[in-house]
Amino acid sequence: MSNHRMIGSELAPTAGRSVLLVISACMLLLLVPTEILAQGCSMCKATVETDAANNANGMGASVGGGLNKGIIFLMVVPYILLFLFFRKRIVAFWKEFASAKG
Repeated sequence: MSNHRMIGSELAPTAGRSVLLVISACMLLLLVPTEILAQGCSMCKATVETDAANNANGMGASVGGGLNKGIIFLMVVPYILLFLFFRKRIVAFWKEFASAKG
């Protein structure tokens, strides 16, 4: 019977072990170089680097501005779609919120 408890306690992590595991994972992520964690597309990076080199010499138009606008467009579209799909619930929430007293 004591053997069964020992096996069960080895399989079930304690609170201390799980906290140590989370802290260890966070420390490991802090030690990883940023180049590994970067999620940028290689073509975007190459374009921006080439654009920076051209602008340093006074040649070429700014591509970075176009990339920034594209990124903002890709970030805004999902919120617009969510608003369109859930506009009735959103409007109802704000009406209820405005009429609430307190």
